[in-house]
Amino acid sequence: MGEEMGVSDEVLWHRVVNGDGDAFGVLFDRHHNRVWRHAVKVLRLPHVAEDVAAVVFYEAWRRRADVRMVNGSLLPWLLITTNNTLRNHVRQQRRYRHFLNQLPPPEDAADIADSIADTDESQLKASALREAFAQLRPPERDVLTLCVVEGMGAREAGAALGIADGTVKSRLHRAKSRLGALYSQVMHEEEVDAQTTLGRRTS
Repeated sequence: MGEEMGVSDEVLWHRVVNGDGDAFGVLFDRHHNRVWRHAVKVLRLPHVAEDVAAVVFYEAWRRRADVRMVNGSLLPWLLITTNNTLRNHVRQQRRYRHFLNQLPPPEDAADIADSIADTDESQLKASALREAFAQLRPPERDVLTLCVVEGMGAREAGAALGIADGTVKSRLHRAKSRLGALYSQVMHEEEVDAQTTLGRRTS
């Protein structure tokens, strides 16, 4: 497999489409860390990011006939698929938290109240940012991922997204503005929820 490390993504993917598992393994080794790092940036949970990366590459194999290369690279498609997987994960976590909030408080509520009161502010902000990012529309998340997180230029991002350079720039501006508004909204909701939960635990 070592001699294939210098082969382009496009050539390797042609083999993958025909069922070549070894070629897929080369691409996995080539791009896994980038996918994992992007998931970590959003989730701040390395072990969960590993699960997300596994789902992304599973989807790549499952949908291998439909994957689109951008400038001969598989990475943009992988990053956009990572965004979709992250959105699903955040939605699941939101439903789980909602379920937990419906449960009656345990008898020994003092320790829980203390832990809520001691929640680190930076964790609250990180959680709010993840939640806000998940609420963005897919085109907004994708342009932020490619241009801000991965540092791609407008031309390269446009090729990945199938839109013009100018559209990338205007969409990026709108996405940043909307992310800021959503972040402020979610931060307010998180603070209200924390105060409400604290009140329920101590009442």
